[in-house]
Amino acid sequence: MDITSTSVWQQLSQHADTMKSQRMAKLFETDPARADEYTIDAAGLYLDYSKNLIDSRALELLLDLATSVGLGEQIQQMYRGERVNITEGRAALHTLLRSRFDSAPTTLQQEAQEVASTLQRMKNISNDIRNGKWRGASGRPLKSIIHIGIGGSYLGPKMVAEALAPYADSGITAYYIANVDGQHIEDVLGEVDPNETLIVIVSKTFTTTETMTNAHTARQWLTESIPGANPGNHLIAVTSNSEAATAFGLYEANILPMADWVGGRYSLWSAVGITVAITHGFELFAALLRGAEAMDRHFLEAPFSENMPALLALIGVWYHNFYGTETHAVIPYDHSLRLLPAHLQQLDMESNGKSVTLDGTPVTCTTGPVVWGGEGTNGQHAFHQLLHQGTRLVSLDFIVAFRAHHRHLHHHDLLVANCLAQSEALMNGQQTEDIVASLRQSHMTESEVQALAPHKTMTGNRPSNTIVMPQLTPESLGALIALYEHKVFFQARIWQINPFDQWGVELGKALSETIYDQITDDHAELKHDPSTNKLVKLYKTHRNSA
Repeated sequence: MDITSTSVWQQLSQHADTMKSQRMAKLFETDPARADEYTIDAAGLYLDYSKNLIDSRALELLLDLATSVGLGEQIQQMYRGERVNITEGRAALHTLLRSRFDSAPTTLQQEAQEVASTLQRMKNISNDIRNGKWRGASGRPLKSIIHIGIGGSYLGPKMVAEALAPYADSGITAYYIANVDGQHIEDVLGEVDPNETLIVIVSKTFTTTETMTNAHTARQWLTESIPGANPGNHLIAVTSNSEAATAFGLYEANILPMADWVGGRYSLWSAVGITVAITHGFELFAALLRGAEAMDRHFLEAPFSENMPALLALIGVWYHNFYGTETHAVIPYDHSLRLLPAHLQQLDMESNGKSVTLDGTPVTCTTGPVVWGGEGTNGQHAFHQLLHQGTRLVSLDFIVAFRAHHRHLHHHDLLVANCLAQSEALMNGQQTEDIVASLRQSHMTESEVQALAPHKTMTGNRPSNTIVMPQLTPESLGALIALYEHKVFFQARIWQINPFDQWGVELGKALSETIYDQITDDHAELKHDPSTNKLVKLYKTHRNSA
């Protein structure tokens, strides 16, 4: 089915043209209950979506759109473990990773048992390291962890670790490394004592170039720093390739599994979270899973009209496909969530950056937006200028916790006030006639007033959602991440694309291997385009001279 040729799509397009002439402020005037009606509570989160250019008719049509593509059944298929990742012939069972064993579908009992077993092993390992029972080759307890991964196996756990920093209680410091740039690992290795350091290597295949390059460097550092000692107790792996991990030098007991059905950008819920379990405690990791599970149940059970991920997804489709917005910003007013935009950027853009439908035909509408963002209030002194007065319409999510973990109430009052003020300012703007009236109260001449007023005008009518947590806790963070995961899946199925593969990542990897071989072989024949050939030659000149 070509989604853009359907009756509901055409009706949405027509209604969007009507709504473009509406003012959000007017929508509040005509519907005094709007601030109450356009909100949802779910899994400990509160969503206010009232500051959007939508009305009851827009919501009705968007919900009809979701129904027309059979989204209810597609959600059930994912939860049942059907092969929704059709290009790789795999299920997408990230929800099973945080599901209680007794609530898992009967068809997935074996997988659920494997998840339960892995969680128990994570608990045992993390407890042993935290209480000092697990010791390194020199008999000393571990005080540092070097977590080596890339993509979701790096962004996810690092984001969670920083978000929940107030709960870290082990005295163990974790360093997360992804970039193949040797400067990063050199900096980290210079800070830690090898006798007290654990290296966690995360790679599903145990062949990922960046991860294994850093892993080999770290292992060499260990063996050189602890001469004659077996570094086995300094190494943990999370992988589906246990044979390769064993060959690398890992004890079998130190290899945690990563199932084939765990996608990288969803992997933080798996054994990839072992580093968080060590630094913050396994019970905190379990609470993170419970928060995600609560959002999973809401997504599975709530009607779309009252379903937080579904409504966020449909509002995103409304702007992206019918208003032409190309970017979506996520702005957490919480320093602890400063890495959330980067994690969501990978989640969304790697999932929905697709240009063919599930049956391999070209899409007929635009798909995934560019996702970006930054922490408030810093962004107010950087990119917010474009949000308020730029020519591009950007859809926005503001995220804020109403209670802080610190004792500086004045700071938190200012933070929350700024968050709420930004959404209000984006909606109402600052109209020319009000600016002129204000300027006339000053000592400016009329010509000066008229000259300055256009520069201070802000049209407003710029949409945003506000997501509120009572406090940033493991449970609320788990629910928040799961909220966006389900939003991405919901949008993918509206666009009829596969959000669970990432073939676009593979081409660059393959070409880089070819270029690497040519860089390290003085006699290699270059068969690239003229520009790439010239750049390779130029690099080899500098490399050889160094």
